[in-house]
Amino acid sequence: MKRVYIVTALTCLGMLAAFIGIFRLLNLSGGRESLKLGFIYDNDESTSYTYNFSLAKDAVEKKYGERVEILTRSNVLDDEMEEPLRELAGKGCDIIFFNGYSELVRELAPEYPDTQFCQTSYMDMSTQTVPANYHTFKGEAYQSRYVSGIAAGLKISQMIAEGILTEDQAIVGFVAAFPTSEVISGYTAFLLGVRSVVPTAVMRVCYTETWSSYAQEKNAANRLIDDGCVIISQHTDTIGPAIACEEAAQNKDVYFIGWGQSMSEVAPAVSLVTGRICWEQYVLSATDAVMANKDIESVVAGHVHGTDVSAGFEQGWVEMIELNEQVAAPGTEEAMNSAIEKFKRGNVDFVFRGDYTGVDPDDPTDTCDLQNGYIENEKTSYPLFHYILSDVITIVN
Repeated sequence: MKRVYIVTALTCLGMLAAFIGIFRLLNLSGGRESLKLGFIYDNDESTSYTYNFSLAKDAVEKKYGERVEILTRSNVLDDEMEEPLRELAGKGCDIIFFNGYSELVRELAPEYPDTQFCQTSYMDMSTQTVPANYHTFKGEAYQSRYVSGIAAGLKISQMIAEGILTEDQAIVGFVAAFPTSEVISGYTAFLLGVRSVVPTAVMRVCYTETWSSYAQEKNAANRLIDDGCVIISQHTDTIGPAIACEEAAQNKDVYFIGWGQSMSEVAPAVSLVTGRICWEQYVLSATDAVMANKDIESVVAGHVHGTDVSAGFEQGWVEMIELNEQVAAPGTEEAMNSAIEKFKRGNVDFVFRGDYTGVDPDDPTDTCDLQNGYIENEKTSYPLFHYILSDVITIVN
C-alpha cells in the first residue's frame, strides 16, 4: 500500500512539474512580465500639445500599474534629442515614445536594436527607408478639424441670422505655427468645415514661426480679431489665442475653437468646442505589442503603411471634447455627430473636395484642383496637403 502511495505521489509531482514547465513555456512565448518605457516631450505639460500627449503615459500607467516602469524627459528641443535618447535607451527602455520632430531618432535607432522607437510622424515616411525598430504614428487630424469647422460655421450662421454679422463678415482666423503641410492641411480642413455651413466664409492665417510662444500666439490672435475674424482657432501650443478671444469678447462678438486641450476653463465665455488627437490609442497598442513580444503594426488598429500608422474617428484616434452648449449654436452636436458617423463609415473623400484650386506657396506652378477631390493620409500618417486655397484663404504677414 505504501508503494502505491509513493508511486501516486511521484506521479503527481511529475505532473505538477510538467504543468509548471508548460506554464513557463507558455508565459515565455506569450509575453513579458514587465516593461520599461521612456517618454520624451518637446515641451512640458503646461502646453496643450504635450499635456495631450502625456495622457497616453497616464493611460499606460493606469492599465499596467507596477508592471511598467516609466522614465520621462521634458522640454527636449529637437536638436537636443541625442543625449536623453541615448540615456533612456542605455537604461534599458524596451520602448520609447517621442512627440518631437527630430530626425535623430531615426538615425540613432539602429544602435539600439532591443529598443522600439515610436515617434509622432513629421514627414512622409512612405518614401523613406527606416530601421525595423523605428515606428511613426499620428491621428488623422483633418477629420476633427473639419468637424470643428462645422461647429464654427453653425455659430457664424446663427450670428448672421440674428443680424450680428452680414455674410461678407463671415471671416475665421487661424493662428498657425509654420507653413508645413501638417498645419496647412489642418486649417484647410477647418475652413472647409466652416464653408459646408456658410459657403461665403473665408479665412485669414497668421504664422508665429514657433510652436510655442504665449506672447506671439496671443498677439497673432489679436491681429486676426482686429482684422475682423469672428472665430479663431490654432495649431500652436499655448493658451494665448484662447485668452485673446476671452478678453476681446468684452467688446465684440468673437469665439474660439480649441485644439489638443479644452480651453473652457481659461476662456469659458468664448470656447465652442475642442478637437484632439487621442495618442492613447497608439501608445497603449504599441505597449501591448511589446509586452506580448509581437510586432507593433500587427497589434495596432489603424491604417498601416509599413511601420507607419494612422487612424481617425473610426478607431478613436481623434475626438471632439467639451462642446459648450451655452455658447454653441442650436443643433451643433447633431451636425458634428452626423459628420463623425461618415468618417467612422470610411467616407472621407468629402472633406478636400469642391470648386477650389490650391496653390503651393513655395511653387506657384504646383496646383491642386479639388473638383476631383483629395484624400488625406491615404499613404502616410503625416498630412501632405500643402496648397493654399485661392480666393478663400489669405496669409496675414
